[in-house]
Amino acid sequence: MPDPVEKEAILIVDDNIITCEVIQRNLKMSGYQVFATHSVPDAIQVLKHRKVDLLITDYKMPKHTGLELIRYVCDHLKDIGVIMLTGYGSINSAVAAMKEGADEYITKPFTDQELLDTVQRTLQKQKEKKIDPAAIYTDTWSRFGIIGQSKSMLKVYSKIEKACKSDAIVLITGENGTGKELVARAIHYHHKARSVYPFIPINCPGIPATLFESELFGHVKGAFTGAVQHRKGFFQAAEKGCLFLDEISELPFELQAKLLRVLQEKEVARVGETKLKKIDVRVIAATNKNLEDLVKKGLFRQDLFFRLNVINIEIPPLRGRGDDILLLARHFALKYAKELGKEEPAFTDKAVNALKTYFWPGNVRELENLIHRNLIMNDTNFIDSVNFPDIMKFNVPCDQCLNLSLEDMSKKYVRDVVEQTGGNKAKALEILKIDRKTLLKKLK
Repeated sequence: MPDPVEKEAILIVDDNIITCEVIQRNLKMSGYQVFATHSVPDAIQVLKHRKVDLLITDYKMPKHTGLELIRYVCDHLKDIGVIMLTGYGSINSAVAAMKEGADEYITKPFTDQELLDTVQRTLQKQKEKKIDPAAIYTDTWSRFGIIGQSKSMLKVYSKIEKACKSDAIVLITGENGTGKELVARAIHYHHKARSVYPFIPINCPGIPATLFESELFGHVKGAFTGAVQHRKGFFQAAEKGCLFLDEISELPFELQAKLLRVLQEKEVARVGETKLKKIDVRVIAATNKNLEDLVKKGLFRQDLFFRLNVINIEIPPLRGRGDDILLLARHFALKYAKELGKEEPAFTDKAVNALKTYFWPGNVRELENLIHRNLIMNDTNFIDSVNFPDIMKFNVPCDQCLNLSLEDMSKKYVRDVVEQTGGNKAKALEILKIDRKTLLKKLK
């Protein structure tokens, strides 16, 4: 049911008074604002003086047809959705209406549920069409360099604003590709005192375990083979600024105690040196793993976890961000179209549906790569699901999966792909990109 504060307005046009009354009653019961007229001229007068979100018009009416009304709407009121009512067997008139600009058609007689489903589907399409480039770059983009207007992202922005006002350690959690570094940068560059100083990102898995201590804390000449000169570590390099420790869960266990001491005492000693030096560095850490689980398994120090988890910002997965998916898709389409010297592409209905229902294991990074690849490989000026990977054509609506763990979701997804391929395991293996042994294990 629509939000009672923002009821969509619907205009019904049909010369049959009974039909009008039935449709009007059903839509009002579902919470919509509904107006009705019985001729095209009267409908045009309503459209001129009232805000209308959706037009439902009959095809055959005295003097003027619904097709003429659709032409008027398409010429003068492009933001209105249109549904054409046609009699049984009048498919040709429905096709003509679609060519003139109708979004949907519904054939008489129809059930109450068929009517409501068609209305909801058309209003949703219209909402998606209204997303223009200006809507993408809202206040959150100018403030944080992040795109998203979903409720889950509004919570993230609120925490960013609070984190900007202190020097407290921040732990950012979320799946790969959700934008943890973007959030870290937003926190740093909105801190009044630290934003003019360095932001140094460290990819913990990318540093060999034998060099970790030297990289973080620095070393003196002769401290070990190859140490031919004094060298500052990342902590000293980030003085007065911010050190971003990405994938902190990969920090070697033996170094976790040393990092804890640095965070507590705010001083470091270079490798090969006993003298301690005070530091003034804000630390932000990020991980795609559950640190509490790692603590229970003895793989991560509990005291370090508590020290890091002062302010926790959990970034939602893309599949849980609703229409942010479409905003981001259009952002990337604009970005890469400009780079490639192309016009901004349009998205087909099938593409929009595929984008919204896909599980997005790679999150925003996967979405960006998909749009970039489509613009490079596509010779047309639209993005369609026909050019998407097969895996995107066999997926489960996300709202069915939000309460599942990643492991359970994986099993469910495998079963659904096998089912939708008619039990063809060879086709399923091709889509899932896994070996037969793994498939059989998942199915079992």
